[in-house]
This record gives sequence, C-alpha cells and structure tokens, in this order.
Amino acid sequence: MKHKGWQQSESAAKRLKKRYRRERRLKAAGILAIGLALGVLMLLLGSVIARGYPAFMKTEISLEVTFVQKLIDPRSTGEMAHLAKGKYGKVLRRALFEYYPEVTERAERRKLTRLVSKAARFELREMILDHPEWVDTTQRVWLTAASDVDMLTKGSMPRDVPETERRLNDRQVGWIDRLDAAGSLRTIFNFDFFTGSDSREPELAGIGGALAGSFWTLLITLVLAFPLGVAAAVYLQEFAPKNRFTDFVEVNINNLAAVPSIVFGLLGLAIFIQVFELPRSTAIVGGLTLMLMTLPTIIIATRAALAAVPPSIREAAHGIGASPVQVASHHVLPLALPGIMTGTIIGMARALGETAPLLMIGMVAFIVDIPSAPFDSATALPVQIFLWADSPERGFDEKMSAAIIVLLAFLMIMNALAVFLRRRFETSW
Repeated sequence: MKHKGWQQSESAAKRLKKRYRRERRLKAAGILAIGLALGVLMLLLGSVIARGYPAFMKTEISLEVTFVQKLIDPRSTGEMAHLAKGKYGKVLRRALFEYYPEVTERAERRKLTRLVSKAARFELREMILDHPEWVDTTQRVWLTAASDVDMLTKGSMPRDVPETERRLNDRQVGWIDRLDAAGSLRTIFNFDFFTGSDSREPELAGIGGALAGSFWTLLITLVLAFPLGVAAAVYLQEFAPKNRFTDFVEVNINNLAAVPSIVFGLLGLAIFIQVFELPRSTAIVGGLTLMLMTLPTIIIATRAALAAVPPSIREAAHGIGASPVQVASHHVLPLALPGIMTGTIIGMARALGETAPLLMIGMVAFIVDIPSAPFDSATALPVQIFLWADSPERGFDEKMSAAIIVLLAFLMIMNALAVFLRRRFETSW
C-alpha cells in the first residue's frame, strides 16, 4: 500500500509539473503577444513621427528687396488700395536676379524664381501694407521658400542621387548652397501650419481650417448627442416598462453601436442633405451625422453607469419621500455622472477620428477659408489627412504625417481625460 501511495504521489507531481509548464508557456505567449503589439505600435508611431516632425519647421530665404515706387505706387498716392495692387511679383524677381546676376537665360531664370514660394509676392505686399514707409527703399526680408527647397534643406530630399531622380537640378542645388553659405537660409518653427488652411502649395498648407471645422463639428455633435443620449438612457433604465417594445428598442440601440460608420454617412446624406436640403460640406451637417453615430455609444455608456448605482440609493431616496423623477435626477444621475462623462468622451474621440461619414456628406471639398460658423464650408482633420494622402506632391507627405501626429495627440488627450475622470470620481460600492 505504501508503494502504491508513493506511485500516486509521483503521478500527481508529474501532472503538476505539466500544468506548470502549460502555465509558463501561456504566460510567455501572453508576454510575447504584448511585446509584439507594443513593438508594432512603436514602429508605427516612430514612422509617423519621423516623417511628420519636419512639417513643424519651415525654410525661409533672405533677400535684399528694393520696393521700387513705380512698381508699387506709380501715382505716389500712398493709399492702401493702390499699394495692395502693386506689382510685387516683379519686385521679387528683380531681387532674385540682382542676387544672381550670372543667371541671364530665360529658362534658368524661371528655375531661379522657383526657389521661393508662390506666396512670396503676397508676403511682400503684406510687408508694405504694414510698413508703407518702405516704399522706394531697400530692405532685407525673409520669404517662405518653395517646397522643394524646404525638403532639400531639411534632408527629406536626398542630394546623393542622380540629377534626373530629384526635382531640383544641380544648378538649383548650387544656388541654395550659396544662400546657405551667405546666411540667407534658415529653418524656423512653422506657426502657419497650425493657423493656415489648405493650399495647393505644400509649403503653405496648414491644418488651421481643418481644426476649426473639427471644432464646430464636434461642438454640434456634443450639444445634440449628450442631452439626447442621457435622456434616452435615463428613461430606458429608470422609467421604461419592461415589455417587447422596450426590448426591441434596446436591441436596436446595441445593433446601431456596431453599424459601420459609413452607413451613418449615407443616412446623413439621405436625411440632412437630400430631405432637409442643408448645405453640403458644412459643420452643421457633419455634426448632425456624427450625432447619429455617437448617440448609441452615449446611451449604452449612460445605461451602464446608471445600472452600476446600487438599488439601495434608490430605495433610500424613495424612503424619504422622493418622487421617481427626483430619485433619478437628484440621486442616481449625479452618482452615475463620472461614468456618463467617460462614455461621452470616448464617443467624442471616436467621432473626432471618423472620416467615412464626412466623405459621404461632401466634407471632402477644397476649403481655403477658415470656417467661423457652423454653416460655413468646412472640412475636418481626418478628411484633411485623407486629401493630403491622395495628393501627388511629395511635400504633402510630411504635412499628412504631421496632421496624423496632431490627431493622435488629441485622441490621447481625450482618452487620458476619460481615464482620469473615471479614476478621480469613481465610487466603490
């Protein structure tokens, strides 16, 4: 019997060792999966940051510009209306040709003028409008460089490739090196990327218009979706009778939360644009469409937060004579508010990153002016990224990556805020 018991103990020990080995393998597989996921995430973020951070800087060229009066204000009136109509393109070309007097051929001069941005003449006009006393004087000014010069200066365009494989020829590269050697080339922080709007020229494009469009769109979404979602959830959780109709409504709300976002875009196109005839490519239509998409998420999160409040709170409130409405509004809802806010922020973060619904309602238009009201033509940050990704100009590649960095930063801030609110105001029952 002793020998038999010893055999059973040895068998049990083998089974234990086998189980421990399985647990170690499972733990190792879990650690490997987490490490692989983190590695892929870091690779993706590193790639985006490496490609996008140069867009936060821009290159400028310094020139000695003579603001010839006969080109800017031939009548010597000094009036702003006349100064605004000056021939600043000719002023700019004269400054370039004086800096490079050896460039005399017409084709070479055209290549020379491509070193500065097409907006340089407008920058000269703004300088004169700000400083009318500069007329008929020579000033050293800094002007925005063209996109190709900007990429070459920041290392995004390789120098050690054949001339036929880059957009700047050897002579243009020599002109740029001459500016650099003379201290007439600098790289500064690109504030215009955050304040400017979309442009056909990569060096001028910014996300200011897209940020304003996203702001108005999300504001409309929040103002409409939050009260409607919370009210619907309170009714379904606290007041609605349990019958087939409410069961049908609950099932459909859960199903709507899983519907692809492009379906909501089709719904917004059919209802808000075709039926109500609201203007396309506006923040009001975008906000209404994203409101439809966000409502199920807010309702589900609010119901979960309300259900987490213990029944004893309701019973105690009823015991002191509170009505059902007072129980819900004065006791249950305030205690569930942290969970409601967390769900709302997560829903808004999802709406911020959506592209497909906005494409369906026409917010893919080329918008130059920054929207100042919900009915102004607008685009959103994800749509702006989509537009730049589809552009053949290489200069938009770093703009797209920089816009992705900004979008990811907003999403991380919103999710971090949701986590903070949950941990700060969460109550343990």
